[in-house]
Order: sequence, then C-alpha cells, then structure tokens
Amino acid sequence: MPTVKQMEKQNHSMVSEFILLGLTELRELQICFFLFFSVIYIAIVLGNLLIIFIVKLDPHLHSPMYFLLANLSFIDMTLASFATPKMICDLISEYKAISYEGCMAQMFFLHLLGGSEMMLLVVMAIDRFIAICKPLHYKAIMSHRVCIGLALLSWTTGFVHTMSQMVFTVTLPFCGPNVVDSFFCDLPQVIRLACTDTYILELLVIAFSGLLSLFCFIFLFISYSIILITVRHRSSHGSSKALSTLSTHITVVVLFFGPCIFIYIWPFNRVSIDKILSVFYTIFTPLLNPIIYTFRNKDMRKAIRKIKTKQVSSRSTF
Repeated sequence: MPTVKQMEKQNHSMVSEFILLGLTELRELQICFFLFFSVIYIAIVLGNLLIIFIVKLDPHLHSPMYFLLANLSFIDMTLASFATPKMICDLISEYKAISYEGCMAQMFFLHLLGGSEMMLLVVMAIDRFIAICKPLHYKAIMSHRVCIGLALLSWTTGFVHTMSQMVFTVTLPFCGPNVVDSFFCDLPQVIRLACTDTYILELLVIAFSGLLSLFCFIFLFISYSIILITVRHRSSHGSSKALSTLSTHITVVVLFFGPCIFIYIWPFNRVSIDKILSVFYTIFTPLLNPIIYTFRNKDMRKAIRKIKTKQVSSRSTF
C-alpha cells in the first residue's frame, strides 16, 4: 500500500521523459542535417578552442579585451554543446527522447550560459568604453584582478538568471503531454506541457529572459553609441583601429541578442521560425563569433601567423 508521500511523488513524476520532434521528420533532410551539423559542431569546438589557445600562448594578447574574448569563446563552445550533440544523434535515431532530468539540465545550462554571455558582452562593452574614453586610466582600472572579478560576475549573473527560471519549473507537475516541438528542451515550450495553469510562469519567463535581453541590448546600444561618438573626435589612425575593434564587438552583440530577443518577446507562438532562430542562437552564433574575431581582428591574425611560423621553423630544425 503506497504512502501519501509516495502517491504525491508519483503524481508529480508521471512524465519520466520528453519526446523531441527535432528539426524535421523527412528522412532525407535528417541525413543532410546530420552531416551538415556534425561539420558545423566540429568547427565550433575547434574555432573557439583556437581562440582560447592563441590568447593563452601569445604574450601580446594578454590584455583585458582578449582575456574576456577567451571567456566568450569558452561560453560559446559550451553553449553549442548543451544540445547540439544530442540533436545530431537524434537525427539518425528513430526514438528521439530525453529524460526528465536531462530536459531540466538542458534548460538549466541554456539559461546559465545565455545569461553569462549576456553579461559578458556588457562587460566587454565596458572594457571598450574605458579603453577608448579613459585611455590613460585603462591599465589601472582594468587590472587582472578586476578582469577575473568581472568574469566571475558574468557567471554569477548567469547562475542567478537560470535559478530564477528553474526554481519554478522543477516544481511543475508533468502528468500527460510530453512532446516538445523543438530539438532541445526550450523553457517556453516545456512549461506549456505542465498539468496546471502556467500563465503567471509564462509572464515570469518573459520578464526574466525577454526583458533582461532587451535591457542589456539597450545598454549596449547606448554604450557603443557613446564610444562611436568619442572615436569620431580622435586621430584618423586611432579611429580606424578603434572602429575595426568596435565593429567586431557590435556584430557579435547583434548576432547574439537578435534571436534571443525575438524568441522571448514572442515565446508562445508555435511557428517554424522559432526553430530557425533557435538553431541560429545555439549553433550559428557560436560558430560566427570565432570567425568574426579571427578574420576581422588584426592582432588575432598576426598571432595566428606567428604561431604558424614557429611551427614551420620548429619542423625545419628537425
């Protein structure tokens, strides 16, 4: 005879797994997507690892901006890894299921990494603001200790952000529907499956995710606008270098916040564009960031050439 406590646990744990519909049900497309996203994922990991190792190995890149860039690459690589390997495996699998615990873990890491990257982009904007607007005080303000503190602040923000979402989600009863129309457990879609009224929770999701993204984007827009105005009053040589760096940062900000704001401002409309934006947000943004920072950044290109030259010279000596 089950106890009352056991019956309550059973009622709130009837759904032990969720079914992910994935990107498409067409077998031909699934095979194409499997090959395509496998190559993309390998490129994401290698590209972001390349940035991390170059920043670590080249003494000329031991500056606050590149320290923060290495942190961004680590977050991007992890952001692409929370769901992409599972999605790739599901493309060639007949049974596309994820456990209840795995689903909760995906949502936890999505908002942890998303919130951390959001704050890190704000920190990178502050770094550029100080470097361009307060150049004489830059080294004193952006010390190594401060950089580590700002990186920890980014991760702390991400943790607080994800806990504010998950503390309500894990208590929801899932006792019936378990089909998620996506390739990963996305919070707006999962909470709709709960066997209770989730209207207030839906509002909280929009408030914590959508508005936070929007406010951070507005802050970044104002910050970079002030920086661009300041750059216009500098010398032509300094302006061209600063504009090149700023254009890289602004491009990354737009690529990150664009899909993020769209998804959470209109989170409960079941349209195919949500899947496209989710792919862009979790896969293509982590891929584009290393491409943008390596091909559009002169210091990174110079560091790569230097490492290649060392490898060639070391081989010739043997």
